[in-house]
Amino acid sequence: MKFHEMTFPELRLVSRAGALVLAPIAAVEQHSRHLAVLTDTVLVSAVAEGVERRLPDSVVLLPTLWFGASHHHLRFGATLSATVDVHIDLLCDLLTPLLDDGWQRVLLLNGHGGNIDTMQIALRRLQPRYRDRILGAASYWDLAAAELSALAEGPRKTMGHACEFETSMMLALRPDLVRRDQIRDDPPREDAALRGLYLAEDMKQRTDHGAVGYPELATAEKGLAFLAAAVARTVEVVEALLRRKLPE
Repeated sequence: MKFHEMTFPELRLVSRAGALVLAPIAAVEQHSRHLAVLTDTVLVSAVAEGVERRLPDSVVLLPTLWFGASHHHLRFGATLSATVDVHIDLLCDLLTPLLDDGWQRVLLLNGHGGNIDTMQIALRRLQPRYRDRILGAASYWDLAAAELSALAEGPRKTMGHACEFETSMMLALRPDLVRRDQIRDDPPREDAALRGLYLAEDMKQRTDHGAVGYPELATAEKGLAFLAAAVARTVEVVEALLRRKLPE
């Protein structure tokens, strides 16, 4: 069920207890020299739509929220961004009317690294007001981390930026938005001694051309495999949330 394609009487008939609201969130930001700035939105939308196709009677899919927390990309330009505090408020405002309308299970499905902190804080703010609801959030690449790692050919086995994963999926979904002649690897500069440490750096401090990873290894075939893995794992999570007893 696509929320934005239904009327209010139709939505009123959907069981609040028997369905899950799937809310994809993303960004519009620089994606190196070879990917369109809409990349994160294209990818998470494809995963979310794949889930809705697999579970059409139990998933209520919202339109993708493209406005993300992307200030760490601003020095490259080509980026639209909300501040962290604004994005937290935006996510709370997105979900509050749905929760007030009785929806009992919600999953924020994220497609942009800068939204990870904001979506978690938003749910922490909402939870005390809606203790009897299931409020979940995850990035699709975290849900399918093991599956994506097994499919990756490059030395980086986790999601980067404009990387083997994202470039492959864009080649599969929107090859017209990939500038193939501009694809260049940008291996992350990692220090093993700093393993487990969070450093507050912007993308200009991490990379000279806006990528993190090995996009030269990207293929459309791998992109289809990455997408299938992400959809399958998200479906598994959604089915588990639908079975899960509501908290008290």
